[in-house]
Amino acid sequence: MWDDDTPRKPPTHEIGQPLDTLSLSDLDERIALLRAEIARIEAVRAAKEAAQSSADSFFKRG
Repeated sequence: MWDDDTPRKPPTHEIGQPLDTLSLSDLDERIALLRAEIARIEAVRAAKEAAQSSADSFFKRG
């Protein structure tokens, strides 16, 4: 028996998985999940790029 108080498992997504059986609500959740993950990856990339640039200018010899 399903209970409305039962915590719902957060949506997950695997690249290439079939999407035709998902509802519009499920698809919207996947889109939000993937957008949040893209933002997280871009933030980490920007931090690494800044660290690399800082290191490059520190070790640059003239």
